[in-house]
Amino acid sequence: MRTRGLEGGLDVRFEPRRPLAPPKHGALAPLSLLADPETLLREMTRAARAAGAEALAFFRHGERTRAGVESKAGGSPVTEADMLVDRLLRVRLGELLPEAGWLSEETADTQERLDKSAVFIVDPIDGTRAFVAGDPRWAVSVALVIGGVPHLGVLDLPALGETYVAARGAGARLGTRPLHLPARTRLAGGRLAGPKPLLEQIRRAGIEFQVEPKIPSLAYRIAQVADGTLAGALASTDAHDWDIAAADLILRESGGFVTDLAGRAPVYNSPVPRHGVLIAAPAGIGDQLNVALANGRNVPILWQG
Repeated sequence: MRTRGLEGGLDVRFEPRRPLAPPKHGALAPLSLLADPETLLREMTRAARAAGAEALAFFRHGERTRAGVESKAGGSPVTEADMLVDRLLRVRLGELLPEAGWLSEETADTQERLDKSAVFIVDPIDGTRAFVAGDPRWAVSVALVIGGVPHLGVLDLPALGETYVAARGAGARLGTRPLHLPARTRLAGGRLAGPKPLLEQIRRAGIEFQVEPKIPSLAYRIAQVADGTLAGALASTDAHDWDIAAADLILRESGGFVTDLAGRAPVYNSPVPRHGVLIAAPAGIGDQLNVALANGRNVPILWQG
């Protein structure tokens, strides 16, 4: 278990490398963000951790959750803890930045968010199946997106005692540890996580690597690239904004990238907040993965990861 930081929670003081940029389109960014992003990130972190603590009360390590569980359309589970966290975050984050829009896995989507330059994008529990089964690898994911780009991100893993934070242009941390990916240009021998069909495609391209057992939270999968645990991670088609927005920023501020197979960064808060196959890796390794998957772009992905 890693340290969770200072001041009763998390040290999120950053040394800015470049100023926070205004949004590329839409209205001006909220003045509260441009004036004091550190305070806003600190309060977002406190909100995420308070929400995580509420969910943790329903979680049992190695045993089925004590929360009530239902099935959504399509068969994926949702628990009363998901809904509690969703409501708590909407209240707490709304108080922080009332002018921001809202997009969450557990809230019915509306077109209202498309008229907002700033939007909170939230997954109350990323990895609900893990949460239900007693696997601690689930996360509360919170991002503030401006003009389609993540500017602030928090990924809290209550059952592991870990919290990742990032601010655009100001770096990323795991607890009190700054995250800086070392220069690495070769994948060979590194650990990869992702759906089996994509991993098999990479191996057929002649690249040798170690397979990381399935990580149930996609956000945590990407964050483990940022902290150096993994050399790279993959996501099959249909990842949603709430699955990746906070982790995308954490990886980018650590020195890596999330891209599609054309090398494009995800754009968030689109009318359909869904993405195709994604690669999360340092730049050089990401290029290798992209080339390895190039001939398999039309291969159907049999399960979502």
